[in-house]
Amino acid sequence: MNTFKIGEDTFELAESIKKDLKASKNLGILKCIQCGMCTSVCPAARHTNYDPREIVKRALDNDKNLITDDIIWDCFYCYTCHSVCPVNNSPCEVNQILRQNAIENGVGKPKIAPFSAYGDSFIEFGLGAIPNDFFDDLIKDYGKEWLELKVNLEDIREELGLGPILLPEKDVNDINEILEKTGFKNRLKKIKQCKSEE
Repeated sequence: MNTFKIGEDTFELAESIKKDLKASKNLGILKCIQCGMCTSVCPAARHTNYDPREIVKRALDNDKNLITDDIIWDCFYCYTCHSVCPVNNSPCEVNQILRQNAIENGVGKPKIAPFSAYGDSFIEFGLGAIPNDFFDDLIKDYGKEWLELKVNLEDIREELGLGPILLPEKDVNDINEILEKTGFKNRLKKIKQCKSEE
C-alpha cells in the first residue's frame, strides 16, 4: 500500500507523461480507474508478460524504474487499449513516451539499434524500405515467394499500371536535407554507435 506524504509530488512521472510533447491533448492517464479493459484486449498481454494496466499503474505510482524495465519494449503499438479505455487513456501512448525517455536516457538505445537499418533506408531512398539485414528472416517466414516479389516488384508494378516505387533523386536530396536539419542523421549515428558496441 502506498503512503502519500504531504508536499510530495506523488504523480510526477504521470504528470510528465501527460505534459510530454508527444502526448495527446486529452490523454486520460490521471483519470485511469485501473479497470483492466486495456489488458483484456491487448495482444501483447496475450502473448507476453506485458500488461498495459500495470504500466499505467506504475506510472501513477511514480515508479521511475519503468524506463529501465524491458517490459516497455513488448507493446505492439496497435492502439487497441486506446480504443476501449472509458476515460480516454492510452497505455500505448504512455508506453511510447516511456520508451522515448529510455532512449533519451541511453538505456533504450540498445533496444532500437538493430532497427537503425530502417533509418539508412530513409537516407538512401527517401522512404521506408525493408533493410537487407531482414531479408533472410523474411524469406524464412514467408518463403522464397517473398524474395521473388521483391526482385520483380518493378515489373509487377509496371504490369499493374503503377509508377516506380523509388522517388526521384531531387526528392531524395530534399528529404535528406530535412533529415539533416531535424537532427535525424545525428541521432541515427548515435544509435548505430550502440549497435557497434554490442
